[in-house]
Amino acid sequence: METMRAAVVRSFGRPLSIEQMPIPTPGPHQALVKVAYTGVCHTDVHATRGDWPIPPALPFIPGHEGHGPVVALGPDVSGVRIGDHLGGSWLASACGACSYCLAGDEPLCPAQKNSGYSFGGSFAEFMLVDTRYAARIPVGSDPVAVCPVLCGGVTAYKALKVTGARPGQWVVISGIGGVGHLAVQYARAMGLRVAAVDVDESKLALARKHGAELTVNALTQNPGTELTAQVGGAHAALITAATTQAFDDSLAMLRPGGTIALVGLPPGSFSVNIVDAVRRGLTVRGSIVGSRLDMVEALELYATRVVDPSVTLRPLDAVDAVLAELASGQVDGSVVLDPTT
Repeated sequence: METMRAAVVRSFGRPLSIEQMPIPTPGPHQALVKVAYTGVCHTDVHATRGDWPIPPALPFIPGHEGHGPVVALGPDVSGVRIGDHLGGSWLASACGACSYCLAGDEPLCPAQKNSGYSFGGSFAEFMLVDTRYAARIPVGSDPVAVCPVLCGGVTAYKALKVTGARPGQWVVISGIGGVGHLAVQYARAMGLRVAAVDVDESKLALARKHGAELTVNALTQNPGTELTAQVGGAHAALITAATTQAFDDSLAMLRPGGTIALVGLPPGSFSVNIVDAVRRGLTVRGSIVGSRLDMVEALELYATRVVDPSVTLRPLDAVDAVLAELASGQVDGSVVLDPTT
């Protein structure tokens, strides 16, 4: 085989083109992976629209939640063999030498490459991975359900870690989408008590299914008032929603000394009342994906079956419909694509 089926972005904001593309050749430290399945992330919506200040170079193949067996190896690869099962991730590679990389904060590396953005992605029958950064898929993993762990799962897990919330404390997850429904489960696995906020009753039901003790519909209830009245405010909050209103509501949900992790990426900004933040000792911090160690830990928790992603399998041909549904908030849980259909 010399070509592969792939979903290609040739113009921002336009339908993707399902076409034959050359199968890439692995270079130093790289492996060629035959993609079994690939998840679809809200970041893919931004990528295909060219939403961010430095958009991808056209044309490109999106996707960063794919996995499959290794079918070819480039030079200078160690510790990986043909047949090993590897997954891609948003962090395709990093320089390995800057202060961030040396400290284990490679997601902050200014020289990083990102799958499905600055590096070829997984919406295809084959993809390249840097074997030094690729995820090792646990033996016995559900090949469909494991996909969202490669981005949504590790993103949720890392964000929970940076809040510093301890077992028995309350964390509120705002936005029960692909990342949010996984955040509920990782929080429960970490011994946290979980409140969930959304504007869709079906998504709040999904949160309760995965262990949320308290749910708040922000369309009919004030999240800050409800969280304060029922639990005295949360110790931590993850804002995974893609609307600025969720960010505007966030600080009121915290108790004094609480920490909020910003995860969702809607355009715009939100205000922080300086006096309130200082008086209550609040912490506001951004959290972007996870390190290689975070990925290992997130996959290990998944392998214990305490994390069970809710997924819907769709054909690659449906990629445009899936992206539109994600953009409008119509997806419960996560969507996974079969690149062969």
